[in-house]
Amino acid sequence: MTPPESVQRSAIVAVIGAPNAGKSTLVNRLVGAKVTIVTHKVQTTRMRVRGVMIEGEAQIVLVDTPGIFAPKRRLDRAMVGAAWAGAEDADSILLIVDAADLDAKPNGLGAQDTNRIIEGLKGQNRKAALVLNKVDALKREKLLDLATRLNAAFPFEETFMISALKGGGVDRLRAWLAGRATPGPWFFPEDQTADLSSRMMAAEVTREQLYLRLHEELPYSVHVTTEGWQERKDGSVRIDQVILVERDGQKPIVIGKGGATLKAIGAAARKQIAEILGQPVHLFLTVKVKSSWAEERGVYDEIGIDFES
Repeated sequence: MTPPESVQRSAIVAVIGAPNAGKSTLVNRLVGAKVTIVTHKVQTTRMRVRGVMIEGEAQIVLVDTPGIFAPKRRLDRAMVGAAWAGAEDADSILLIVDAADLDAKPNGLGAQDTNRIIEGLKGQNRKAALVLNKVDALKREKLLDLATRLNAAFPFEETFMISALKGGGVDRLRAWLAGRATPGPWFFPEDQTADLSSRMMAAEVTREQLYLRLHEELPYSVHVTTEGWQERKDGSVRIDQVILVERDGQKPIVIGKGGATLKAIGAAARKQIAEILGQPVHLFLTVKVKSSWAEERGVYDEIGIDFES
């Protein structure tokens, strides 16, 4: 039950980090529902997704941001810009670090991106809490060493050691976040877990399935857009989506022999979308080649990032 407005507390928390640090997994864990897609492919998150966590009288809006890395093209720059914009608008910041990756590759891309983020926080004169993720893969001595080194590089407000996937250590983080909330009305109704529209969430679910099933074969440059949404009298919904790839050779990869791959992707996406919507779904997928999709303003407007970045 929603508490009286007189006792409500709220806060906006940005979740930032290098690609594949576990930001989306943590946001889903804290919210208690799937509000942002998760794959093993880097840079899965392209937009700022707001998930809603409730703890007692506190409502925490968690802003899941794209991974911060060294951008090379317009879309990369726009996503990194969206991540930093999410941090600028937040009351608090969580820097998520893949502890296992940092330990195994102390000079790798993950470490370089984390250092870049720390320098960015210094430049903005922002406070942040450190969240070491995937700690179940390391011994305590190594974790303490990582925490010491990172806190020497930046004065973090607090340090948490968690497994976002398994939930270890997350309760302590949840309690800390609730304590950061200040008196003020909630931003969202109690039953709302995210700010994504149903059309956008459906497109994101299909993109997640593309990455999960074609991780090695499919490049990063793929986009899914929901072009049709028809509520039917029987309570079901027909959804028409277009999968955009950049080159002719990518289309048969997505379709597969005899259409088998596309059929499997559609079946998995349809099942998950139906669970999210709570109604039967009829999903129809079309694959199109459009080499310039990543340079079109409409795509940027659709996913809510700045085309001019």
